[in-house]
Amino acid sequence: MYDPKGNGKDKAVESVQFFEAPPPDHLRGIVHRFIELRTLAPLPEDYRFHALPDACTYIVFDQRDPGVAGITRLQASSEELNLGKSFHFINIRLLPGVWQGSREETSYGLVKDTYAGTLPLIALNRSMIGKDFAAKKALLIRFVESLVESGLVIANNVTEKIFRNLDDIHSVADMAAASALSPRQLQRVLKKTTGFSPHDFLKVLRLQQSLDGEPSLSYADQSHFIHSFRKATGYTPGQYSRKFDV
Repeated sequence: MYDPKGNGKDKAVESVQFFEAPPPDHLRGIVHRFIELRTLAPLPEDYRFHALPDACTYIVFDQRDPGVAGITRLQASSEELNLGKSFHFINIRLLPGVWQGSREETSYGLVKDTYAGTLPLIALNRSMIGKDFAAKKALLIRFVESLVESGLVIANNVTEKIFRNLDDIHSVADMAAASALSPRQLQRVLKKTTGFSPHDFLKVLRLQQSLDGEPSLSYADQSHFIHSFRKATGYTPGQYSRKFDV
């Protein structure tokens, strides 16, 4: 099953707290992780957070500014986000392709603006302030359940088939065969539900596979792996390993 490795946390900074928690069983086809990222004290320098492409959609809450929230995703290359010297974010990482809401609700990269959509994100953000991570997770679970009930998120049968056969997928043709679709059908479905073309979706999956073990499982050879990794992240694998925890 697809298990994206999240994001690169700078090894040089110790006073940044990071929590992850899996969803309950009934939401495992919808949510990958609930996440909290915060500073324990103001940092001497701005914190640069390396956000890896994972094809997931995130619902983000800024606990230091309750009006700031939103729904966001990255593109096929990674981003280094400047979070400043003090920050506190709560995220829901939705699995790729499950978000069914309006594209107008989805922004690119880190949410910074006051939320102006129709979902109760601001009220939920305010309700989480001051609570511990377990209590926040309970509120997030109830919120995701409400999204399921309203049809704004649903399990994606196509991406589920791809994830189940991930170790055997090495090309877009393999991906189409695993999902029981023609290449043209796969193009249409992935673009509509994930925002990615099959080629870019495969690039993201290969990058995530490389973080989980032997690069040769997802790349033709070592030089191809190094070139593709650097193109996607801006670092060679060795440089990335020295600078970031994943």
